[in-house]
Formats: sequence, C-alpha cells, structure tokens
Amino acid sequence: MASRPTPISPEVVSRRTQELGLKDIGSSSIREIKKIVDLIEKDSGQKFVRMEMGIPGLPALQAGVDAQIQALKDGIASIYPDIQGIPELKTEISRFVKSFLDLDVKAENCVPTVGSMMGGMAAFMTINRMWSDREGTLFIDPGFPVQKQQCKLLGHGYMSFDVYNHRGAKLREKLESYLKTGKVSSILYSNPNNPSWICFTDEELQIIGELANRYNVVVIEDLAYFAMDFRKDYSKPGQAPFQPTVGKYTDNYVLLISSSKAFNYAGERIGMMVVSDKVWQMRSPDLLRYFSSDQLGHALVFGAIYAISSGTSHSAQYALAAILKAVNDGQINFVEIAKEYGEKAKIMKRLFTENGFRIVYDKDLDEPIADGFYFTFAYPGMSGSQLLSELVHYGISAITLGITGSERHEGLRACTSLVQREQFPVLEERLKRFREDHPIA
Repeated sequence: MASRPTPISPEVVSRRTQELGLKDIGSSSIREIKKIVDLIEKDSGQKFVRMEMGIPGLPALQAGVDAQIQALKDGIASIYPDIQGIPELKTEISRFVKSFLDLDVKAENCVPTVGSMMGGMAAFMTINRMWSDREGTLFIDPGFPVQKQQCKLLGHGYMSFDVYNHRGAKLREKLESYLKTGKVSSILYSNPNNPSWICFTDEELQIIGELANRYNVVVIEDLAYFAMDFRKDYSKPGQAPFQPTVGKYTDNYVLLISSSKAFNYAGERIGMMVVSDKVWQMRSPDLLRYFSSDQLGHALVFGAIYAISSGTSHSAQYALAAILKAVNDGQINFVEIAKEYGEKAKIMKRLFTENGFRIVYDKDLDEPIADGFYFTFAYPGMSGSQLLSELVHYGISAITLGITGSERHEGLRACTSLVQREQFPVLEERLKRFREDHPIA
C-alpha cells in the first residue's frame, strides 16, 4: 500500500471487507466484489471504474422492447407460458442457428431459458445423469466460475484444465487424457472465451468434435458472446463466414446462446438452449433414476426445466422472438452495434500497458488477442489477489483470473462494458497514480 493517501480510504475498504465476512477482496466471487464495491462507492462518494461484472453497457434492442410492451398490453402477463417456449420464438431460434451458425436444428429442440445460466443448469441436470458410471463435466478453462458452482450444487464431479498451453494440435492429447478415463459425460467451454477472450479455431473445434464422437460425450458450447470476435464479420445472415461452432464436427452438442450481450437484453433474463437432433433423441435408462422418461429431450423439458422454473417469462419470449426475426431478416445488424465493446477494449488496453501493466492472455495462437468484451492484465511483482486488493484503493474493480480456472494467478479480468468513454481520463489518471505508488523495479 502506498504511504500517501489513496483515492479510496483504506479504512473504508477494510471495514466493509470485514462486515461482509470476506477473507480479502482478491479472493472474492464476482457478486461479492460487486457488493463490496457498491458499498465502498456509497461510503466514499467516489465512482469506481467498474470492470468486475459482465453487464451489457449498451441500450436494449428496441425491437424487443416494443414487442414486449405490446405483449404485456395484450394481456400475456396473466397467462402461463408453455415450458417449451412459444412457437414464434422456437421458429426464430431455429432460423437464427441456420442463419449465423449454418446448422440445421428443429424448432422443437430450441428452448428458451431464464438466461444461459438456466440452460447450463438444465444441461448438467440431464446430460450428467445419463450415465451412472460417469462423474460429470470437463471444463476447458478459463471459464465462468458459476458453472462449476452449479455442478457443485447438483453434487456432480467435474474436471478442468487451462487450455492456453494446449492450443492447436496439442489440444487433442490433453483433451483425450481426460476423456479416456471414461468419467466425462459432458465438455463445456465458452467461445469467445470468458475471461481470456481467446477464440477456438476450426482445427480445435474439429478436435473437440471428433473426440466427442469417439468417447460419446456431449459438448455444451457456451456462445454467450455470439459473433463478438470482431476480427471476422459474422453479421450477415445466411452468408459465410459463420460463427465457428463444434456443431460442424459432431452431432453431440448443446448450444447455450445468450440474449444479454449480443442483443443487450440482460435484464429480462432470457436465453436460448439449442439441442442437436441426435442429443434430443438420445435415450438412457439411467435417466429414469431422476426423470419420467429415458429420452433426453423429454427429460430436459418436462423434468429439468419444469422443475427449475416452469418456463421462461412470457413477455420476454415475445421480445426475443421479435429481435431474432429482425436479425434473421437482415433488418438489424447486431454485430455492428456490439463493436463498441471492442473499440473500448483497444483504448483501455493501451491505457493499462502505457502504465506498466501487461496483457496476460495476449495471443490467440499466433495472432494478437482480439479486442472485445473482456481483456486480462497483470502488474509486475503482484499476484492477482494482491493486485485487485490494491486497485480497489484507486477506485478500480475487476476479478481475479484465479477464480476462473486459469493457471495464470497473477492476472485480473477486466470487462469493458460498463466503462464509459468519458471515464477514460479518470482511468488513465488512476493508473498513473497506481504506477507512481508502486514503482516497477
């Protein structure tokens, strides 16, 4: 800690940390960090440069807002939604998958969920229970920490490894070392990756798909940041290039597609779960231990989703259906709107590196990492936990890479979304002050 006063009083930080029962800020979860920063902002009167939460920072697409308002005016709020989803939405999800992933999936197999979080939970509840002799999910890390928490809540085992040193052809040997144990029922990764923002190549997706076929495991592909690798233009419906997907190399897949980031519709908690025709029709007698049917699709909808939530917000389904229709028809270019995140990331990364910080996940194989929703950074001589604990005193928040399954414990993850451009001078000033107070040897 610097000897001269910092922008945020250490006493305020210490008091709030103790009140919340946290060992230290640096080892806290995303929501815990959000909570303590909310309290510190209130106590200190200082606005933080907030980079801890992956919250969209752009307005919701108006097509969705208008359709949801109209649905509410039409009285939809008083009617239970079908747990499988309204027909209009299921049709548009199927169209979206064809238009932007070039995959053919029946509308029946496209199910709205209460955000991708619920989709993941339902997938774990069913897929990980198909084989009684398997333990659970293999996470290709770094990843979203709460997905592992979901497995813990369900009592499922899981395995994980940091993929950064196993890119390209090297991925095959590493991945197969886990699959050949016979204990893996599902594989999960995000692409683009949260938090590192690496993006799997077609070669890597082919490796994952081929091994999924060989070992009969289901790949759960988390596409929360759909088409947000801005190095390529994935914005044209029905035209190559398409968002890369493992679905090109295996029929053993479930896709989790969020409406939060791509469409800025986070507040209504609605996402999409897309199940391949093969997986939907899979049968396993072990499912009967928990569900009334041995068919995966039936167990998923009438077992897991029914028990979790009895469906998804009725009016929000009309919102998402309208958004997807406009996108599928080429009336809205959602990728162009989202490029603001990448443009901000480029500026923010420069501010960090000019002040002694370095980008942790800096390469995507041989290419520089893309500018997007997230980036990672570190400071010489500090662990990630130490760095975050110090940065809080300068009104800057993030999360540690350690909680994401990353082996690079010296780093932090920054989200670009909530940082407004008018805050860039404040961020630069605070980073300069941090460097002055923590000189690099």
